[in-house]
Amino acid sequence: MSPLLLSVILALVSAVAYAAAAIVQERVAASATGPRYAPLRSPAWWGSVLLNGVGATLHVAALAYGPLSLVQPLGALTIVFALPMAALFVGRRAGSRAWRGALMATVGLAGLLSLTSGAETRSLTDGDRWLLAGCTFAVVAALFTAAHLIGRSVLRSVVLAAAAGVSFGIASVFTKAVAEEWTPGAPLAEWTGLLVLSALAVTGLLLSQASYRGAGLAAPLATVTVVNPVVAAAVGLTLFGESFRYGTAGTVAALICGAVAAGGLVQLTLDRMTVPAPSPSASDDPREPQSGRGPTGSDGDSPRPEIGQGVDVGAVPGTRPYLEVEVRSRAVAGRP
Repeated sequence: MSPLLLSVILALVSAVAYAAAAIVQERVAASATGPRYAPLRSPAWWGSVLLNGVGATLHVAALAYGPLSLVQPLGALTIVFALPMAALFVGRRAGSRAWRGALMATVGLAGLLSLTSGAETRSLTDGDRWLLAGCTFAVVAALFTAAHLIGRSVLRSVVLAAAAGVSFGIASVFTKAVAEEWTPGAPLAEWTGLLVLSALAVTGLLLSQASYRGAGLAAPLATVTVVNPVVAAAVGLTLFGESFRYGTAGTVAALICGAVAAGGLVQLTLDRMTVPAPSPSASDDPREPQSGRGPTGSDGDSPRPEIGQGVDVGAVPGTRPYLEVEVRSRAVAGRP
């Protein structure tokens, strides 16, 4: 097998692992049985952490065998893989607008990454690293604060996903910087970079977990998938001296690709915001008898007394200091 083909296979499997992790995270968030940010008691959540680790490892391995211009665009397929996987395994089908938004985001991101040159002219200095870390945490904190000021749950989730994407993107930058400066003779010389890298990775993981609550799968996942490499590419262009291919024409094409990706995110967000709420049907009327329902109803909640309901009070034999009365609902013919 050629190294190029091996790189493609590793990148595709990495995207599948990331998609599976996102589906598990969304299901954990939808259950709403644990904390919003770190459901540590959920085995499924730890499974998603493991899947994310597998995806990251395979992505790094793909970069070792293939060029950055090929591997990074393939990573954008995560959202495309996630939608059919969610429909297949958890019955979460996506509509036409969600598919259109996912394809727009993927095509725009793949085009943007393919136009970015992988050649760098310099590495990050210590001053650049601390400035980048400080600005990153400030931006993440601002997005986190803004998310909690937004009333709409979908918009709040998208903002949290954007904050997660920023964290993951800068973590990739620090991974690159640490990998370039690391030497076997001094394995702990880059401990500050490793510390910042770890903090960013954990922050991104917790924010991405919170972003799935109340917004479904597609919009938060697409936001993280797009923001992550775009932020990393922006840092590469400004700090590493990277550039777009084909000069001015490449820059214009990159702007167009960025607009297409942004349009895809807007489509996914609008798709989630316009999902109609299920309308109550006649079978949900509590006054009608329901077949197959127990005395406590299908939701397990005890029926509450209503005004105008008749009650049956049976005879109480003997003398008791306390009177016990059982109230039961009773359908009365002719009453509304």
